[in-house]
Amino acid sequence: MSDIVFRRVVVHGRVQGVGFRDWTKRTARKHGIEGWVRNRADGSVEALFAGSPGAVAGMIEACRNGPPSAAVTSIEQQDAALSDLALRRADEGFSVLGTV
Repeated sequence: MSDIVFRRVVVHGRVQGVGFRDWTKRTARKHGIEGWVRNRADGSVEALFAGSPGAVAGMIEACRNGPPSAAVTSIEQQDAALSDLALRRADEGFSVLGTV
């Protein structure tokens, strides 16, 4: 599994109420990325991306813009682990989760 990277990101700005989670799910699937995305009570969006280094880096870069109605101001990112995938639904490669 050394060719798979796991990154947790928190996206700040106008990212809730603009379809960011659904956009993230569609975009991740197109890039072959597994993981999850959810809104946070502070108004940000959090996601976990698992995939090849290039695909994950590309996904994070795509999040800098997001869907057309979004206005991203910053992205925090950190390494994550395989165990972080446990939050997604068992029958999905990429899940939209509830707000935390």
